[in-house]
Amino acid sequence: MLNSPRPPIPAQTWNWTFDREWNDPYTVRYASNLDDGPNHGMPLGGFGAGCIGRSPRGDFNLWHLDGGEHIFQNLPACQFSVYEESNSKRQAFALSPETPSDGSLSTWSRYPKQTEDGKTTATYRALYPRSWFVYEKVFDTILTCEQFSPIVPHNYQETSYPLAIFEWTAHNPTDEPITLSILLTWENIAGWFTNSLKSPEVRVRDDGSPVYDYKPRWGESGGNFNRWIEDFSRLGCLMNSGDIGLDATEEGQGQLVLSTVTNPAVEVTYHTRWNPVGDGGEVWNSFASDGTLCNEDDETPAKPGDRIAGAIAVRFTVRPGRTRKIPFILAWDFPITEFAAGIQAYRRYTDFFGRSGRNAWSMVRTALKHSDMWKAAILEWQQPILEDENLPDWFKMALFNELYDLSSGGSLWTAADEEEPKGRFGVLESFDYRWYESLDVRLYGSFALLQLWPELEKSVLRGFARSIPTADKTPRVIGYNGASAVRKEAGATPHDLGAANEHPWIQTNYTSYQDCNLWKDLPCDFVLQVYRDFRLTGGDDVEFLRECWGSIVQTLAYLKEFDKDGDGIPENGGAPDQTFDDWRLKGISAYCGGLWLAALQAAIAIGEVLKASPPQWNASNSRANVPPPEEMLPVYRAWLEQAKPLYHNRLWNGSYYRLDSESGSDVVMADQLCGQFYAQLLGLEDIVPHNCALVALQTVYDSCFVRFNAHRTVAIGAANGVMPDGSPEDPNATHPLEVWTGINFGLAAFMVLMGMQKEALAMTESVVRQIYEGGLQFRTPEAITAARTFRAGHYLRAMAIWGLFMMLKKG
Repeated sequence: MLNSPRPPIPAQTWNWTFDREWNDPYTVRYASNLDDGPNHGMPLGGFGAGCIGRSPRGDFNLWHLDGGEHIFQNLPACQFSVYEESNSKRQAFALSPETPSDGSLSTWSRYPKQTEDGKTTATYRALYPRSWFVYEKVFDTILTCEQFSPIVPHNYQETSYPLAIFEWTAHNPTDEPITLSILLTWENIAGWFTNSLKSPEVRVRDDGSPVYDYKPRWGESGGNFNRWIEDFSRLGCLMNSGDIGLDATEEGQGQLVLSTVTNPAVEVTYHTRWNPVGDGGEVWNSFASDGTLCNEDDETPAKPGDRIAGAIAVRFTVRPGRTRKIPFILAWDFPITEFAAGIQAYRRYTDFFGRSGRNAWSMVRTALKHSDMWKAAILEWQQPILEDENLPDWFKMALFNELYDLSSGGSLWTAADEEEPKGRFGVLESFDYRWYESLDVRLYGSFALLQLWPELEKSVLRGFARSIPTADKTPRVIGYNGASAVRKEAGATPHDLGAANEHPWIQTNYTSYQDCNLWKDLPCDFVLQVYRDFRLTGGDDVEFLRECWGSIVQTLAYLKEFDKDGDGIPENGGAPDQTFDDWRLKGISAYCGGLWLAALQAAIAIGEVLKASPPQWNASNSRANVPPPEEMLPVYRAWLEQAKPLYHNRLWNGSYYRLDSESGSDVVMADQLCGQFYAQLLGLEDIVPHNCALVALQTVYDSCFVRFNAHRTVAIGAANGVMPDGSPEDPNATHPLEVWTGINFGLAAFMVLMGMQKEALAMTESVVRQIYEGGLQFRTPEAITAARTFRAGHYLRAMAIWGLFMMLKKG
């Protein structure tokens, strides 16, 4: 036993109380986009393992157990409950205060949101990958539940584990002993998480994006069975799918387990088979009476149409002034991810636990042995940042919590193979844009992966390098304008690495909203990220550069073909042909032109490294058809020499760089100098005069942030593009008038690099507060608007806050 009443909880958490209601939360901008409402909490589970989300009100409501797919639905039987007996008073509550809408579990008493005098009874606090529920004023005991998964930087094993650890702390502040019982109930959900539509039709949504139907086998538990396990001091309820003893061969098959430990000071009781959609009395009547269950072990498989659940309760007594900790482990083993029908991959964690789908109990053993070590590793990572007095607390909170997307953003992490010894990794752009690792988006959003799991970051870029030479002549209709196009041209850098309904990493360029073969930023994004990952991970992984060099040469040549007038800079074509894919640019643009100049400099730097590093390119090695650096360096230098002065002379107007050379627009584009940011970040030569870059950033801050928000009570961030006075160029425009979370964080990083830290933090804070005070936490969108609407939640680009952190560290 310990004496401290609660475990230490950092001050920099995101907090929400049970009695608090959302006041005017953000709502979705387009009805066809995803909007589950604001009741989102931190996800639990390793990267690519599938994750489960527990809301700020204690219910489990997010089920991302099928890679790339989204289910947001409360399962009432999945929750914690507590029984307390003190001073001859007995009380028991299910700790989720919401009564199930389906009428189930009607015998269960619900934890009150408030006391009779109106005080809150519980607070949820989150700092990814840990979160806490702090209960007070209902029980005499001081109760805290800490929950986490082993998400540890530079760890490519435990970070993949499908585990959730719940550590309960119970402190008795009274003068009399208190008897408690903590109950974990869970429905057997094995077999549910796969698309029952094996070849869903891809259609174009009303906003022009491709979409397909997903119909999980929700509630289909026929054949599932539960079994009680006793393994020395480890006890648990093992929930299985399908046939006894057979290995998983299909997506969704496998098992999950809820478990705890026993010792002479606790009493563990159980019920392995009860009806989760009935009134719940078969569990609750006994538990509410004395905190125990009936110890029923029934392995009878569920009949078709039936549903079954398990329960485990730990009863113990806490002496006056003392504290006791009680652990629970939830583990799941669904080893197979299926993409298109018949195309499967094993998840990364199977490299360590096997592929049978019968290894959940092995995970429990591992977790009970190592959970303290995992938590210590998380603290060792986070504590120096939390203690850094130069960083504001709101920033620390957002910095860690934005990492949620690496787990719950539909992430895939496959088992290792010869090409990728740590597996292949991918995160969706968004659940509204369900394709992986959009390259233009990860130009900003990949800074977290780069700093914390760099080997996964490089694996993503190798995936793009392999795809660039490929072609896919499948015809398609472009959602934006109905034009015809082919899916992928050889030499074009793909927009993304594919979608979960096809074959990610093999079938790329999934999106068809625009013809991404025509985009002017993607080849540059690829080159810049390759050099960034090389330089910022020690500058010694020359083999990584070798693996990407051939694709760099090919895709820069492909992009140069769009330099129709031969002036050295590829022109934008007048259609939205870059990351702002609803915004027309024409001629030389500040955004794409700057990326082109920076990419040429990066390609030259890469070439110089390879030139000095054997083996050389020759007819006897695998790179026989790849032009050697010696051949390409003069070409890139000539292009750069021609283009660099032209870019500045054509676009600079004394205050900022014009949107482009041919539209005649006077709009101030917030991200006009992304290329200059990357050049400075990577130690390359400036692409524009340094003083001009500073003046342009000051103009952006004044127009897109200060003046744009001048008539608002609270600033919401910087708009993508407005007139110098902060007014819209076109009041009906979409992308220019949106505030993009990741663009704001990326722009702030550039500002810090240019000595504008005060302005950077002011702008960033305004966006962070909109996210975490507007009901967008753990589903951060791409865009918010002044009308309190959002677009594209669970968005990859928002992890650009880690780029800002990198600049603040350099500070």
